[in-house]
Amino acid sequence: MTPTLSGSISILFLYDVSEEIGLDQLRTLLNAATLEQGMKHAAAEQFFFQRPPVIEPSQPLTLGNHERLNVQLKYYDYGVMSVAFEVPFAGEWQELISLSSQWMSGSEFERQASRIAHERVGRATAAFINPYSEWLSEDYFVFKLKDIAGAPSADELVAECGEEIAQIVRGEKGKLSRNEYAEILQSALSYYPDDLAVIGWNAAFIYDSTPEAETSLQLLEYANSQLLEFRRYDELLSRELAKHYRSLGRGNSILDRWRTSREASRLLSVLLEVTELTERVDNAIKFLSDMFSARFYRLAAVKIGVPDYRNLVMQKLKTAEDLHNFLIDEFHQSRAFILELLVVIILIIELVYAFRGKG
Repeated sequence: MTPTLSGSISILFLYDVSEEIGLDQLRTLLNAATLEQGMKHAAAEQFFFQRPPVIEPSQPLTLGNHERLNVQLKYYDYGVMSVAFEVPFAGEWQELISLSSQWMSGSEFERQASRIAHERVGRATAAFINPYSEWLSEDYFVFKLKDIAGAPSADELVAECGEEIAQIVRGEKGKLSRNEYAEILQSALSYYPDDLAVIGWNAAFIYDSTPEAETSLQLLEYANSQLLEFRRYDELLSRELAKHYRSLGRGNSILDRWRTSREASRLLSVLLEVTELTERVDNAIKFLSDMFSARFYRLAAVKIGVPDYRNLVMQKLKTAEDLHNFLIDEFHQSRAFILELLVVIILIIELVYAFRGKG
């Protein structure tokens, strides 16, 4: 019996491993290639990475149940690496729903990806600038179908199999409520009548030809790498702000206020660092038009939560800037007070000498 569905499943694991990765050095160390300069959609629009990530194919991985996975590693200059597994699929809707639920709640893929990532970083340590001792991570599942029995249009597919697609995107075996089902399918996106993308916060369903599906996969991976970076900046700013708030409560002596100069300088360096890194991540990818790929990316970013974390970072940057200005004002007030005190002391000394001279 011919299966109803055929395609593949991509499982992405992304790790924030260092402040920066020297891509040229890494390419030499790993004998790896660079992602092609411009990824192209069927509509002839293109998007470019300012510094294309380095791609390292790896040997296929065989799990304990004899499942064979294709493996690909990718390295971004802003310190993120991804481990991508790909599994071919041919079967029925219920089989895909079952796999979605099983894999999205399981940990076997995560253990294997973490092992591979640590091995690769250990092999090419020199290319990782200011590596982190603790890695932040994100995972994402992409269910890519290139053939569906009957070759339905996007509208027919949503009408006939929308509930199954919603379950796959959520990783749920059970039926979803009508409200949840409707909310998930609000993120459906099509360019041609016979392609469909449904994007969720932890998984996406893609019905398209292989080249276009790969372009969508790259955009989803990039959006997740952005989320990872903004999570890192959010944690960094939270720690720095907490540290400076504690220092403000230690005391109000002249010496305490004098220390604010060093604290303000430290906070300013963090501000500049995060601002620079944020701009680098924001500008890492360029679209040559505002067509389907750009709209796909914006929808993916919203669903994954990139704007939410970016707004958190921007708010904390504003708070840090206000705190920096406050610390500088405190320092200037302390310096002015000390200068005035010195003037008074000098006047008193002069008066004492003057009265002694008269005596």
